[in-house]
Amino acid sequence: MAQSSVENSPSASGEGPPAVGAALQGLRQRQRLSLDELSRRAGVSKSMLSQIERNLANPTVAVLWRLANALGVPLGELLAGGAPARPDTGITLVAPHAIPALRSPDGHCALRILGPIDLAGGFEWYELSVEPGGVLASEPHEAGTQEHLSVLSGALTVRSGSDERRVRHGETARYAADVAHAISNVGKTPASALLVVVHPG
Repeated sequence: MAQSSVENSPSASGEGPPAVGAALQGLRQRQRLSLDELSRRAGVSKSMLSQIERNLANPTVAVLWRLANALGVPLGELLAGGAPARPDTGITLVAPHAIPALRSPDGHCALRILGPIDLAGGFEWYELSVEPGGVLASEPHEAGTQEHLSVLSGALTVRSGSDERRVRHGETARYAADVAHAISNVGKTPASALLVVVHPG
């Protein structure tokens, strides 16, 4: 997924962002890691880790990504706050307020995590909204990762390595995500898109 400086946004129900504290603490304790050791592995301060575990801080996606990598788990496992419940019927409906949402501190970029958490390590998809001037920049993912961006409204600019292309309404860009890459809105109107991330299998 795009590793941007994005914070969890409050849910539509007003219940606040997904609580990652319990999941982080549980994963850390199961791996018998101290706060000091996880801090060293992830490059996140011990005080920040403590605040995240107590749900006193909303970590950015960049921080969550480092923590997930340090723990060897998919990012979605932290965002979900634990394993998803087993559905009682053949069709599971997810209420809008139950879909994890991420928003940049300046409010210019927002991601709604549409894909199920159990697929997060291999196949992910998101609803992306980018206000004028917004940029979703990412460091390289693992070798072989690809992203597919389908613009639903407006236009977005995609940069993958040294290549850059303008993607307009109705168009889809497919590009390598194992190099530095970014999605930006250089226009004057908001843009929305579906972002699919496919990890090597």
